[in-house]
Amino acid sequence: MEPRISIITLAVDDLQRAVRFYEAMGLKRNEKITEGVAFFQMGGMILALWPRNELAADIGNDNRPPPADCTPSVALAYNTRSEAEVGQILKVAQKAGGRIVKPATRAFWGGMQGYFADTEGNLWEVAHNPDFPLGADGRISLPE
Repeated sequence: MEPRISIITLAVDDLQRAVRFYEAMGLKRNEKITEGVAFFQMGGMILALWPRNELAADIGNDNRPPPADCTPSVALAYNTRSEAEVGQILKVAQKAGGRIVKPATRAFWGGMQGYFADTEGNLWEVAHNPDFPLGADGRISLPE
């Protein structure tokens, strides 16, 4: 297996509400494939939004997965170029309809971080970590 993640799919209860949120966050929805799903190009990866019941059926699980308000098993992360940008991104998320879970605070590892939940309860960490600088292309690399 090559070391890569191609698509991150978030299960959503309300596709249109989730699309409005991510568009308000500045993402551009793919206009060619829109029937029952939403795709957003994010650098070299794709963020997909798919109705929760459709994802459960695709997995072969006719039972509904746990509700979105339970503790998530995954948190997505958005790293920023500066500490100040952490608070700015959290404000954009809140204005777009998200919920601030943890305001921007100094992290135990020395950087700045905060968390928001999107309209479907999916958790995002927003962080500035001086040990994980972003390149000009927006890519992050592990320190060597």
